Amino acid sequence: MNRLLSTLIALAFSSLLSGGVLAEDFKTVQWQDLIPKSAQQKTVSGTVEHGQIAMEPQPQANAPIVPELNKQKVRIAGFAVPLEGDESGVTEFLLVPYMGACIHVPPPPSNQIVYVKANKKPLPLDYLYDAFWVSGAISVETVSSELAESGYSMQADAFEPYQYN
Repeated sequence: MNRLLSTLIALAFSSLLSGGVLAEDFKTVQWQDLIPKSAQQKTVSGTVEHGQIAMEPQPQANAPIVPELNKQKVRIAGFAVPLEGDESGVTEFLLVPYMGACIHVPPPPSNQIVYVKANKKPLPLDYLYDAFWVSGAISVETVSSELAESGYSMQADAFEPYQYN
């Protein structure tokens, strides 16, 4: 009985912390899940000579997307590149797979950028310096900003800090 009560209290507290949204309500996706299996790069085997020049691949503005993700409730971890907000938080941002993406040229491919708009509460400003989880309904749609073009957009219901292992 005591254990059941503790579990119920923990669930209620967890729900309050995330604005009534539980992580279990969302499908956790990774960045590679945003790339169709048929378009994922194959690893190159063999040796590379030190004298070879490594060419950076140019980002794809209309990189292939996964249509099956449209309107799904997902949870994905990443970093924010702010677009709109004020001292209370960030209301619109680009979610990217690594720190500094879109600020440095070139940005990631469009299928590795998610345009996010906060539904209820803005993204806290202290989340801007580390990875975090965002949960919400994802849409397969192109959104252009002054920094990059995204292949997906999301209406964010909740944000949580990312726990490193």
